[in-house]
Amino acid sequence: MEQRNRRFRWLVVWVLAVVWMAAVVLRLSYLQLFRYGEYLAKAERQQERIFEISPMRGTIYDAKGRELAVSLPMDSVFADPAEITDVDLVADLLSRALNLPADDLANRIRAAHTPVRLARKLSPATVQRISDMNLRGVFFQKENRRVYPQRDLAAAVIGYVDVDEKGIGGIEQSLDKKIRGRPGRMMVMADGHRRWYDRVESAADPGDSVTLTIDETIQYIAEKELAQSMEKTHAKHGIVVVQNPNNGNLLAVANWPPFDPNDPGDYPADARMDRAVTATYEPGSIFKPLTMTGAIENGVVTPNELIDCQMGKILVAGRVIHDWHPFGVLSVKQVLAHSSEVGTIKVALRLGAPKFYDVIRAFGIGQPTGIDLPGESAGLLRPLDDWSGSSIASIATGQEVSVTAVQISSAISAIANGGVLYRPRIIRQIRAARGPVELPSGYPPRRVTDERTAAEVREMMEDVMMEGTGKSIQLDGYTSGGKTGTAEKIDPATGRYSRTNYIASFVGFAPINDPAVTVLVSIDSPVGQHFGDEVAGPIYKRIMQQVLAYLDVPHDVPSPSDLETASNRHSKTPRPPAPPADASVTRFEAAIAGTKAPAGSTAEFGDAPGVTMPNLAGETIRGVMHDCSRLGLVPSIIGDGIAIKQFPDAGSQVPRGSSVTVLLGAPGMLVPAAARRVSN
Repeated sequence: MEQRNRRFRWLVVWVLAVVWMAAVVLRLSYLQLFRYGEYLAKAERQQERIFEISPMRGTIYDAKGRELAVSLPMDSVFADPAEITDVDLVADLLSRALNLPADDLANRIRAAHTPVRLARKLSPATVQRISDMNLRGVFFQKENRRVYPQRDLAAAVIGYVDVDEKGIGGIEQSLDKKIRGRPGRMMVMADGHRRWYDRVESAADPGDSVTLTIDETIQYIAEKELAQSMEKTHAKHGIVVVQNPNNGNLLAVANWPPFDPNDPGDYPADARMDRAVTATYEPGSIFKPLTMTGAIENGVVTPNELIDCQMGKILVAGRVIHDWHPFGVLSVKQVLAHSSEVGTIKVALRLGAPKFYDVIRAFGIGQPTGIDLPGESAGLLRPLDDWSGSSIASIATGQEVSVTAVQISSAISAIANGGVLYRPRIIRQIRAARGPVELPSGYPPRRVTDERTAAEVREMMEDVMMEGTGKSIQLDGYTSGGKTGTAEKIDPATGRYSRTNYIASFVGFAPINDPAVTVLVSIDSPVGQHFGDEVAGPIYKRIMQQVLAYLDVPHDVPSPSDLETASNRHSKTPRPPAPPADASVTRFEAAIAGTKAPAGSTAEFGDAPGVTMPNLAGETIRGVMHDCSRLGLVPSIIGDGIAIKQFPDAGSQVPRGSSVTVLLGAPGMLVPAAARRVSN
């Protein structure tokens, strides 16, 4: 009986053991066959730590290959908690080098199961200081830091990056996917005791490099002149756009206030804006060339047609609009030259609202230009159905419509180049690290007015510089066309136009017959002087003079320095006698031989009041005619070219209405041969 009980107990034990073993085998089989992947992934998560290695962002260059944004390898510091025996001591030592709280560093190290990054992109001095400590479990890993060697130069156009190397603003943002590249990975392996025993790295693919149309030298000129003006006028904001009218390339885009993209957090958001493409404003009188273009192209006026400006008042849809000056009868070109509000409104009324709207839209107003920069504004041009009875009058003079600086610059460039509107370009090319060069896709240029109309409006804009509101802004050695603008800003408190806050603008191009550069200047809320010719005009002149010289654009009229050089050369080198066959000289000598010289008394010429003879040397036919008509003199022109001789001589006192004989000759007789123009 006892033996049978013993066998029974062994049987029970054996059965239980078999059941237990079967359960274990079944469980292991289940885990191996059905849960293997899940537990393997969990083990890998416990043993592996993956760090993303930021790729080398592509370099941004100016048009001549000079670096505007580069990425440099820098060290980031990591701590491996498995190798650190005294966490508090290590944290205390690192806190002194990193200027971080020791408690925060200690908590981060204790909470980590694998190596943890404590600080990113350290300076060489900080790296050396930590290396000298020779701390066990502390190591460095290379990462990239974005650096802008020119600091605030073109900062709003270039943009900047955040701590994770993501582009913010400007080209850094608009081309972030191309410039950023593909990140690499670093995988750290740890054992069950959290001891690091291996790491594997996969290299990052560098980003594409970008070449801009911006020229660093021209950008510096624009920013320097804008900064000087802002300090003088104490204005809130300022914009300068320098553009090649023949292809739409932006050569410079300057914004005020500036900021340093190396430390963007030190500046307010307002300073980091690219106002040239994001900020809109009512353009004022710089919009009038578009009004004139539409009217002339549609045949409703001609440049020499007379307009009664009604002594500065006009009634439109029950609204009385006042001019800035009580003008009487002016020709259409004088209306633009003197910026008459009433004259411009009467021209627009002849054109009519539907055609006027079509003209404005054709020039790209009220729609994005498509420039490769983020945050571009379309401006504002209300649909024709939303125009009031007086809207045509307001829009004709640059009110009830808003534009960006790049928009209006491109529109005026279309007039300058003969009537073709180009999409403004900021990117010249994109080059992959290992691949072909990519040219940015652009909209095809489109004709917005015919060549004849564009030429007539260019001539009218030249009159602005010769005898109108831009007379004080004439360039030395170059003809130029331009337009001043002084726009009242809307007062947010009242919703009405302010009488104290203005936007002073000037836009122009040069030379007049073969424009190489368009420059727009916009100054927001200057203190004191606020008219376009007083505030924006001088900036335009200084920038244009320097840019034309930098681009080696030849003079098309003699400048004072040219005449002085020629005079010095002629005084030192005997001038060869003119050949006998020079018919122009012969005619000039014959003409003055029969002319009675002034005797100092006006009795011989009647009782007309006397005037002082101007110095006409170096003037073109147009300049001679202008200067003589201004003084009431009657010019007699002989030959072609520029003025090289005159009678009576400059400085002589002659009666108003006297005849002036002027000999024209080849420019080389006064001006040294100009250097060849370098195309942009």
